[in-house]
Amino acid sequence: MLSLQEISDKLEIQDLAWRYSEIIDTKDFDALRDDVFTADAFIDYSAFGGSKGDLEATIAFLHKAMKIFPNHQHLNANHQIKLDGDRATGKVMCWNPQELKPKDGEDTGHIFFCGLWYHDEYVRTEAGWRIEKRVEQKSYVFNEPEYMKAG
Repeated sequence: MLSLQEISDKLEIQDLAWRYSEIIDTKDFDALRDDVFTADAFIDYSAFGGSKGDLEATIAFLHKAMKIFPNHQHLNANHQIKLDGDRATGKVMCWNPQELKPKDGEDTGHIFFCGLWYHDEYVRTEAGWRIEKRVEQKSYVFNEPEYMKAG
């Protein structure tokens, strides 16, 4: 049976995952510094061709890369959290529909979907739980435009 502290920790970590998605979907990337990651975090988005490195490099990447997506959502589910005192690991499912900006002469953008897992390491800080390491694992991409496919 889980203790009240363990229940609280798991709920706080789930809220952290949802806060991450809110920040990404509202393009408030600078809030990742204060609300989600540790200052020395390592983030690996390379499974989908993105950046791999520290928090500042990740924020810079997001500011640049996310401009082509006027609309997107990051929906999280199936949180698997293993607590170990002030540290924890987690695996979080993410379903991510995205719309690309319309090309010249098109009325609507192209919509495609990504399925992925986040593999996380968490640490309890004075400000609450934070992500110390996040690595994306690609599950699938549906309806990806040809020009975005790795070649």
